[in-house]
Amino acid sequence: MTGSLLLFAAACTPQERVLVLLSTNDMHAKIQNFPRLASAVAACRDTVDNVVLLDAGDRWTGNAYVDLAPTPGMPMLALMNRLGYDVVTLGNHEFDHGQAFLGEMLDSMTCDVVCANVVSDTCTFPQLPPYVILKRGGLRIGVVGAVTNYEGPGHPAGHASSFTGLEFPDPQQRAVECAEALRPKVDVLVLLSHMGDDRDAELLGRETRYDVVIGGHTHVTLDTLVNGTLLTQTGKDLRNVGVTTIRLRGHKVVDVDYRLVPLAGYAPDAAYQTEVDAYYADEHLNRPVGQFSARADKQGLANWMAAAVAGATGAEVGFYHIGGVRLDSIAAGGVGTARIYDLEPFGTRIAVMRMTPRQMERMIVAKYNEATREGHRVDLVSTTPYEILVNGEDRAFGVRFPALRDNRSYRVAMSDYIYRNYPGLEYTDGAVTDLKVSDVLLEELERGTPLVPDNGVRQRVTPASVRSL
Repeated sequence: MTGSLLLFAAACTPQERVLVLLSTNDMHAKIQNFPRLASAVAACRDTVDNVVLLDAGDRWTGNAYVDLAPTPGMPMLALMNRLGYDVVTLGNHEFDHGQAFLGEMLDSMTCDVVCANVVSDTCTFPQLPPYVILKRGGLRIGVVGAVTNYEGPGHPAGHASSFTGLEFPDPQQRAVECAEALRPKVDVLVLLSHMGDDRDAELLGRETRYDVVIGGHTHVTLDTLVNGTLLTQTGKDLRNVGVTTIRLRGHKVVDVDYRLVPLAGYAPDAAYQTEVDAYYADEHLNRPVGQFSARADKQGLANWMAAAVAGATGAEVGFYHIGGVRLDSIAAGGVGTARIYDLEPFGTRIAVMRMTPRQMERMIVAKYNEATREGHRVDLVSTTPYEILVNGEDRAFGVRFPALRDNRSYRVAMSDYIYRNYPGLEYTDGAVTDLKVSDVLLEELERGTPLVPDNGVRQRVTPASVRSL
């Protein structure tokens, strides 16, 4: 081939371009890590022309300095707006303060918010677009959003009252439909999913048109290929940022690579640190309340919360759901007000009722057998010991209560989340009190300091046969 023909061929060869997707998920208001994220994002933007910043949901609930701000959640949104997020989707915890509040928060966000499987006919919550098409350096990037509807059931996990007037169609089916509509119109197709990695893998078992799925909800770190599509997740609490590098030749994707980057390796951005420090200068939340004599692990915290709701209401049995225990541990030493609100950030109230052991059994069995990620585990920690009996298919069929008598009913206390949402719940004389769990914990800690944690396990799962009963 002559020199002129070589030059002509080179000129006609499609140019390689690089697109970088920076992603977060399940930040849960951990703004203390945001200055390091800002440094990481700035470093990427300084070296790559085409950068898109994305979030896969659950931006608040988990940090008292954000959740109890004059406008709850606003510190997180202010930092995200300043950093210049491009697109986000909804997580279940976006609905924690109700849809009217969420509607107001959406008005405060400067990025695109997409969700393909929420349908609204209310005036307080605007109908969101299912997707958006971004343009970067001549590239067209389609970003679709989807949120779980599996735990409700039929809506995200949370109080049913938060979802009145909203519908949540099958997120996987909506993701398939959006992929079909968008694929011919874009060069890169991204799904921002708050379904969980198990549901994302189900979707990718039949849907291959996405180039990458950026996931959330299950708090795992993930970098895998499913049916040829990259599936990622960064964990939780803004400990990491996901970096997806997509290389294209012309408008064709030729390579997709992912790295999970720990933010601990970056020095905090000074300007963002100043803003975060201002949010943390809250005298009420910084006030020390009491002390733990030893470290309480998650089991110990759940035991404490079950005992506290029982003690505050004079109940003979207390229950607390493990998903409502939002810290993995509290260290020995002084404990401030903010730490207790981080442990219980939902404003949960205590419900009381009368239940027989057989009614408790039906509640525990129904929860254990749920076809959700909350099923097939000890979900309900209790002040009374019990043993869940399961068959060879891991289906619960009975519960033994060694300390309870079958022929009587007991005064029972639990979180109002269990009371309002759990299947198989039967009782008499039930009501939700005005007592908040966080207030009860603060009073107990202040009155009984130093608190001695009980990390013992009182509930267990035992393989058994019906004949063994």
